Amino acid sequence: MEKSLISNAFETFMNEAPEHAKAWMGAVQKLDHASALDKKTEELSYIAVLAAAKLESGIPFHVKQAKDHGATREEVISAILIGLPAVGNAVISSLPIALKAYDA
Repeated sequence: MEKSLISNAFETFMNEAPEHAKAWMGAVQKLDHASALDKKTEELSYIAVLAAAKLESGIPFHVKQAKDHGATREEVISAILIGLPAVGNAVISSLPIALKAYDA
């Protein structure tokens, strides 16, 4: 994981609770392996969920992953905004975070 994109909270979790973090990351890897989605679609979907859940600290890391898998800036914007009908304009607070990460 690229340290500059990991939130302080997640980095603290990884460092201060290594056994929990190992178990968590094991589950994440198994879920990733089980997914039928291609990596770009999976990352864009995850960005949409993060925006809808207002879990903005994870957005930079996953935007970088999406971009590395071929996502365009416009696709990242669409992923953030796809939650508008379901959760309203709460998702727009994620937009500047995502674009800053994409443009970096």
